[in-house]
Amino acid sequence: MKRPGMKALLAYMDAKSDERFVVIFDDLKRYARDAEFHLHLRRIMAERGATRECLNFNFEDSPEGKFFETIAAAQGELEREQNGRQVSQKMRARVEKGFYCLHKVVGYRYVDAQDGGKILAPDEPAASVIRDVFEGMASGRFQGIAEVKRFLDGEPAFRRGRKSDIPWQSVKNLLRCPLYAGRITMKKWGLHLHPAKHEPLVSFAVWKKAQDRLDGKATAPARKDFSTDFPLRGWVCCSACDHPMTAAWSKGRSAHYPYYVCYQKSCVNRGKSVRKEKVERDFEAFLKRLTPAPSLLKLARAMFADRWEQEANAGQSRMDAARAEIAALEAKIGKLIDRIMASENARVIAAYEAQIAALEEEKIKLGEIATVSCPARKPFEETFRTAWEFLSNPWNLWDSEVFEHKRLVLRLVFSGPAPYCRNEGFRTAAIAEPLRALGVSLTPNPRMVGGAGIEPATPPV
Repeated sequence: MKRPGMKALLAYMDAKSDERFVVIFDDLKRYARDAEFHLHLRRIMAERGATRECLNFNFEDSPEGKFFETIAAAQGELEREQNGRQVSQKMRARVEKGFYCLHKVVGYRYVDAQDGGKILAPDEPAASVIRDVFEGMASGRFQGIAEVKRFLDGEPAFRRGRKSDIPWQSVKNLLRCPLYAGRITMKKWGLHLHPAKHEPLVSFAVWKKAQDRLDGKATAPARKDFSTDFPLRGWVCCSACDHPMTAAWSKGRSAHYPYYVCYQKSCVNRGKSVRKEKVERDFEAFLKRLTPAPSLLKLARAMFADRWEQEANAGQSRMDAARAEIAALEAKIGKLIDRIMASENARVIAAYEAQIAALEEEKIKLGEIATVSCPARKPFEETFRTAWEFLSNPWNLWDSEVFEHKRLVLRLVFSGPAPYCRNEGFRTAAIAEPLRALGVSLTPNPRMVGGAGIEPATPPV
């Protein structure tokens, strides 16, 4: 009764109740989808005085005709359920072999498999965007779903003509989908992180780190006014009260103007606004002074290069250790399965099953180490080129037009907010430990008098 065509048909008949109708079906199976509904629809048609006609079945208003009609409806229901069962069995067998065969997944497309059927393949450029999302979640570049959503909303290649923003639930489903790590989970078929045949976009270790971050401590939701207009929002604070300054647009006579302002009641600078251009200009000058000592940067580069070679040579040892640990995990899983078989307590069985699931996930991570721990590595210079460009001059990344890059600079360069004075500009801020190790420090403000006084120190006699 919920089919749009059937609802429209009955509504049309009810609107013209003084007329007689003949309802024609091209096939009896199109009349109803199960025997119970078939009989119900037959009564409804009879109440409206409609005559039913079918191209491959004769409706007769006799005991024999009603009997054969009921048998035909039951047979149609049987065929439908059998077809559904057959399709479900074939789909399950296909999935158990490692081939995902359900609805389309963002970032993948279906291509012909070598052994027949279809297999998922990366669909660019959406695949690269999703890969960037998971790597950002694993590394801490994205702190939560809110930042991922903001990133995806700004990716034209991912949106593909979507006019509105991406729904929150779609972002959550994307981050929880194990297909991107080459795994299939189907609860209705009892499959949990089953190995898949298609190419994963990220490793299972990266995907698991993203899940751990999602399951960790909740982060504050993104503010609606947290936009590209004010990249320093939440980081710049008032030098008088150390409270974050508010950033907002102020209406003038003929236009709106952006300002940073402190609204703390007890602050001496309360209500004293500073133009956005001045704050960001002072910050740019402040950031350009944060450059590592060339000698320490060169030394650190050599140390990282040596460590890179050591890690490349230690790959085989990690593979052997991972294989040994996998064997130990398989033994533990076997013991837990034996305990499940011997137990009749539902709570005990559930606890054992949870332990087995955790051990299986650990096996998957170790399996990646055991098989791909020694890939063909890229040269050190090619791999770390971007990182060293940032360390040598953080200003280069801030100069990017991408809003996420600007926020990333604040996280990588500083370990806390920086106080800002309306007259003096930015004061001393806490520099992140990696840059401090490279000799990054804030040179004295050229407008401030040095510790030795105005005149140069007199050498001892």
